[in-house]
Amino acid sequence: MALEVIILAAGMGKRMNSQLPKVLHPVACVPMLFHVIKTANELNPAKIHLVLGHQASKVQEALTKLDSPLQEKITISLQEQQLGTAHAVAQALPKLGADSQVIILYGDTPLTPKVELEKLLTALESCELSLLTSEPKNPFGYGRIIKDEQGNFVGIVEEKDASAEQKAIREINTGMIACRSSTLSSYLSKIGNNNAQGEYYLTDLSSLLVKDGKRVCPIKADPNNVDMLEGINNKVQLAFIERIYQQNLAKQYMMQGLTLADPSRFDVRGELEFGQDCFIDTNVIIDGKVSLGNNVVIGTGCVLNNVTIGDGSIISPYTIMEKSQLKERTTIGPFARLRPGNVLEDDVHVGNFVEVKNSNIGKGTKSGHLTYIGDSDIGAGTNIGAGTITCNYDGANKHRTTIGNDVFIGSDTQLVAPVTVEDGATVGAGTTVTKTVPANCLIVTRAHAFTKANYQRPTKKPKK
Repeated sequence: MALEVIILAAGMGKRMNSQLPKVLHPVACVPMLFHVIKTANELNPAKIHLVLGHQASKVQEALTKLDSPLQEKITISLQEQQLGTAHAVAQALPKLGADSQVIILYGDTPLTPKVELEKLLTALESCELSLLTSEPKNPFGYGRIIKDEQGNFVGIVEEKDASAEQKAIREINTGMIACRSSTLSSYLSKIGNNNAQGEYYLTDLSSLLVKDGKRVCPIKADPNNVDMLEGINNKVQLAFIERIYQQNLAKQYMMQGLTLADPSRFDVRGELEFGQDCFIDTNVIIDGKVSLGNNVVIGTGCVLNNVTIGDGSIISPYTIMEKSQLKERTTIGPFARLRPGNVLEDDVHVGNFVEVKNSNIGKGTKSGHLTYIGDSDIGAGTNIGAGTITCNYDGANKHRTTIGNDVFIGSDTQLVAPVTVEDGATVGAGTTVTKTVPANCLIVTRAHAFTKANYQRPTKKPKK
């Protein structure tokens, strides 16, 4: 029997106080809806049906960022009027197979564990409908699970329709259910809207089944997963879920051997790979795809975006790096910036307040401080003095600077690209290089010094 997933994502999300559709608000820099889609896809469904409503066009546009194979699994149904969850499911009903298992999820519960959904599918083998329940610390706002004196499931009462006695019940409905498409076809049209909200509640499906003598199986979630089942309705809840996501990821990484100075101050907004004996200090942000070799140290406050860092490298505090490749034993920072397009070979040193962009730097080359290296190809064993600037932009176009092996660039040097400094050359401090410097030569361009005796500095003119 094929599995299909319905994800309800039509709500306006008024309490977010945002022009962005609620399901597009990010968790770990990824729209929360994408997290739900990813989890759904891990169940290997034949189709994933999205029910959209508020700002549907924006959501559809965002979906184009998903991988093509995943996009091909997705169908879109529109709920023009938000008349309740049962009404939302009904919009996707015509697209379901006649004999499918169906899981219904919500676009605002991004951390729903796959294992809880698998429990629903297992329970479905012996009942007409399985529903996921939990016992949160504060059940306010959720529908309560009603059972008879023998503990058998009777139905669900929404918060606004519940009595004081029913509100005291701690077991709540998460909204996530598993059933068969034939069940939805037979019963959705029987659900009414005689309630405080005047909406068609999907929760009434379970009561209708019980009345017809059908078995409904409440499946209580693992207590450790309760927080992850919470939906997001405001920015406070969004921040709460973000921290849960990061803390869970930190625990996973530490179990795999990563050392974190403080797992509560660690943010991954992409994918992280790492070798053995790596250390990451506090307040580091991992963005995009980041790969660390063995024995890599990342200092506090660093931002790593789509970088590969080789074995034995040390990234000192407050360094920002993006779209760069660092080979083994590189040392970077503190307060350095690597802009996109760099390849740094083994034993390269880029020091404090050095900016590097779109450059290739050879083995053992050093640039200790206060330097800009842009659009450059630099050989091995070269030293770049403080205050050096590769003048790569002429106001219209970018040009490259080529520096050979074993070159010494003195402090406060300007290299006006396109220009070449050949192997073994020495550029004296304060030099402006506009032509090729031949191999093993010294170039110095400085104004001759002179001294003027009894020099009187200018004085400020009195104000009128």
